[in-house]
Amino acid sequence: MTVLIAGIPGNTTNYEHALSRCRIRCETSLHPENLSSYDKLLLPGGGDIHPSRFGQEDRGSAAADKALDEAQFSLLHAFLQAGKPVLGICRGMQIINVYLGGDLIQDLPTAPLHRWSGQDQAHQAQTEPGSLLSAFCPPLCQVNSAHHQGCGRIGTGLTVTQWSPDGVPEAVEHENGRILGVQWHPERTHLLSHLPDMIDGGRIIRYFAESL
Repeated sequence: MTVLIAGIPGNTTNYEHALSRCRIRCETSLHPENLSSYDKLLLPGGGDIHPSRFGQEDRGSAAADKALDEAQFSLLHAFLQAGKPVLGICRGMQIINVYLGGDLIQDLPTAPLHRWSGQDQAHQAQTEPGSLLSAFCPPLCQVNSAHHQGCGRIGTGLTVTQWSPDGVPEAVEHENGRILGVQWHPERTHLLSHLPDMIDGGRIIRYFAESL
């Protein structure tokens, strides 16, 4: 099995390491030559999506990259058309939501609780019982955040299955059972030794590889 990381080579090291630790073969590219050689798609974190993608004027978005948006939306479209599993992380979850007709809150009222501040923010999250996520996340757990935007209107077929105490969606799942997005960063929780109660991100990586 091979996972395509839809990112810029050199900018996705944490994701590559996380997959390698789980013995999952992966490659990073925005323009792969042969999509049929990849079994699953991982949409990584990154900067803000251009607000024109969800029909809004700029209301606090930063450093949007239209070329990156186009490449990632195109890859997501191709994998969904092929019926292949997709995991979205942080920006990747937002890409999934926008692609399916949702939109974003461009600058959360509670952004300081989630925004990168020299390190990830740690906060509690509540998981919906019976969801895909509940296979490896307890009803209440600690997650790590590094974002200032969040999902607003939820896209077609998606359900919010985890949220933070301030109501920000922390995970979405698609009704087809093959699309999962998390707003937090499971690919680097192993690096957060100062946050000993953090959920083990390796569990979601393995779930993506083995069950999604």
